[in-house]
Amino acid sequence: MQTLPYGSWPSPIDAALAAAHDGHPEYVGFVGAEAWWTEPRPTEGGRRTLVRRRVGGREEPVLPAPWNVRSRVIEYGGHPWAGAIVDGRPLVVFVNFADQRLYRYELDAEPQPLTPLSLVGGGLRWAEPQLLLDRGEVWCVLEEFTGDGPSDVRRVLAAVPLDGSAAQDRDAVRELTDDRRRFVTGPRLSPDGRTAAWLTWEHPRMPWDGTELVVAGVGEDGVLHDARIVAGGTDESIAQVDWAADGSLLYASDRSGWWNLYRDGVPLCPREEEFAGPLWKLGQRWFAPLESGPIAVVHGRGATALGLLDPETGEIVDAAGPWTEFGATLAVHGERIVAVGASPRSAYEVVELDTRTGRARVVGAEHEDAVDPAHYPEPQIRTFTGPAGRDIHAHVYPPHSPVCVSPGDELPPYVVWAHGGPTSRAPLVLDLAIAYFTSRGIGVAEVNYGGSTGYGREYRGRLREQWGVVDVEDCAAVALALADEGTADRDRLAVRGGSAGGWTAAASLAVTDVYACGTILYPVLDLATWAEGETHDFESQYLHTLVGPLDEVPGRYAERSPVEHADRITAPFLLLQGLDDVICPPAQSERFLERMRGRRVPHAHIAFEGEGHGFRRSETMIRALESELSLYAQVFGIDPRDIPTLELLK
Repeated sequence: MQTLPYGSWPSPIDAALAAAHDGHPEYVGFVGAEAWWTEPRPTEGGRRTLVRRRVGGREEPVLPAPWNVRSRVIEYGGHPWAGAIVDGRPLVVFVNFADQRLYRYELDAEPQPLTPLSLVGGGLRWAEPQLLLDRGEVWCVLEEFTGDGPSDVRRVLAAVPLDGSAAQDRDAVRELTDDRRRFVTGPRLSPDGRTAAWLTWEHPRMPWDGTELVVAGVGEDGVLHDARIVAGGTDESIAQVDWAADGSLLYASDRSGWWNLYRDGVPLCPREEEFAGPLWKLGQRWFAPLESGPIAVVHGRGATALGLLDPETGEIVDAAGPWTEFGATLAVHGERIVAVGASPRSAYEVVELDTRTGRARVVGAEHEDAVDPAHYPEPQIRTFTGPAGRDIHAHVYPPHSPVCVSPGDELPPYVVWAHGGPTSRAPLVLDLAIAYFTSRGIGVAEVNYGGSTGYGREYRGRLREQWGVVDVEDCAAVALALADEGTADRDRLAVRGGSAGGWTAAASLAVTDVYACGTILYPVLDLATWAEGETHDFESQYLHTLVGPLDEVPGRYAERSPVEHADRITAPFLLLQGLDDVICPPAQSERFLERMRGRRVPHAHIAFEGEGHGFRRSETMIRALESELSLYAQVFGIDPRDIPTLELLK
């Protein structure tokens, strides 16, 4: 065992290893009896491919590069594929990221486009495809840009011919609904095919504020009729809808203060825990009914488990296994359930639960320890006390190494991580980007600040008109508590975050003196311009609830924006930005840097070509991690060994 200062411990977890393991499987489904899913390829330009698990157990990718199975609907995307067995062979439809066209794919053949291109604005985009083979159609969500502005857009439910006749003909796409609703999710068809159900919402609400559940009849000609709202409203968030095998309507609503499951309006399992989450991507699934009656559920409070709910008794039996977190994706086939689970000792992997035996096993993207797991962090689930005595949930990852200890009188540096969203949360799972720091002797604290999901609507509502206040206060409270209890070095605290977390990091540097430095990734920095059309349509009125209506409280937008208070920032910082980001565009960072000009605050700015909102390419992630570590090394006075030195400008 070596004795070395915190931050200088040797580690086998380098930036390349962390980048190679970034991302996780998503959008599970069945094609016949085979489980399929999408999976990231960071070393292949950050694309996502389809992967299948053959009945015999062999796992293989379906589409070679450069095919990229990813939708851009509402920019965050949605379920991008569907499949079925036709004449004994898989038939798949998928959205290709580069052109956003919907393609038909049969094995050993080139994918064939089903939808046309549009040169207007962001073009035509598709999500949540569903194969209706008897009609020869694919039903899905269509997002169509009508102009060059980010909010020049309409969304409808649409039917795309499966024979390719719409590939060059927009008029061949049959619209199932009108565009009076600003946002729609894909339709779910009842078992008899006679009724469809979907969700809608309008600006300025986000789907976790309030949605409406719409049902409509489906005529023999495939035309929807008699659409009506049956649940939801401005203050009730319904996150998912589906049908049970007996034709009853299932949905997850937070009318009780928690996202719980309902059957025809009656609660199935009332609990103070979540059976759904924030609908950031169309087609997310937290529950899936089995034909035999039970319902597969992803549920929990501050964490999630995979369980089987008996709708008659309300009892849940959770799957046994090491997984402590499950993603918002589920698929069922017969008595089999496929999900995506992870734990603090394993990254996300595809898990199958056989409800007949109760056995759960990994069937895809199986976690493999690239290094001795003794180098992984050992997280602690903590609840801190914040201003006014409010609870703050956090995960604390102390420095950890099997081969190094620190001098007895030294306290470690800590980095406070603020998650994105902000209506989201940090899951307690193995993240090699965190291990990259902890294995070197730098602690990490992930803060699920007020406004985070997973703890009920009241906790989520703490951020209402308080963004830039509650999140900043909660992160600072955790950082200072760690210092006060002797866990962290008060003089070596940092803050970092991406997207909304980047906002929190920048705002923290502007309004507190808690941190010695910060890392700001693809952030919001200028509230007024972001609210006035500088972001995409989905979040274009998000600030209405996070800050308040711009026309009513314009001073609040200026008061909280880091770009307006660059003169207050004295701590060194690293600013990382994707040049193709349309959610938090580069202009935000550029204005901020212009305000910092001449202030002689040490900082670095790295802009990445070909990257959007969230980094996907391995070379980008490597440079970002190494640059972040170099910032901390220079500010905290540590020797991180064998990484390039980040040049800090003044």
